[in-house]
Amino acid sequence: MSDERRGGERVTINQEFASIRDFVAEYATNISDTGCFIRSKHPLPIGTRVNLNFSVFADEVYTVEGVGEVVRVVRPPAGEAGMGVRFTKMAPEARATIVRLVKLMADEAR
Repeated sequence: MSDERRGGERVTINQEFASIRDFVAEYATNISDTGCFIRSKHPLPIGTRVNLNFSVFADEVYTVEGVGEVVRVVRPPAGEAGMGVRFTKMAPEARATIVRLVKLMADEAR
């Protein structure tokens, strides 16, 4: 049985961003090597599996691909609409890329 059939249907989230600032402003309010919060007016239900694919253009092009699962949904007025996604399957290189992106975001914030 394939991984996708076992885990149920997946939704693909595919985005490109011109800069780290755009990535944070438009997409993920926070990100770590274990997951991220994705802004969305229409968050997916908890338990939904998502294929993640995003690219950020900074000092070089950073591309991250992986699989995640929606673990939290926020709707106004409780906070900004969106969903918490825990990364469930990601290559070590993709996790390392996220660590680099987090460092670049922290450096830009200074």
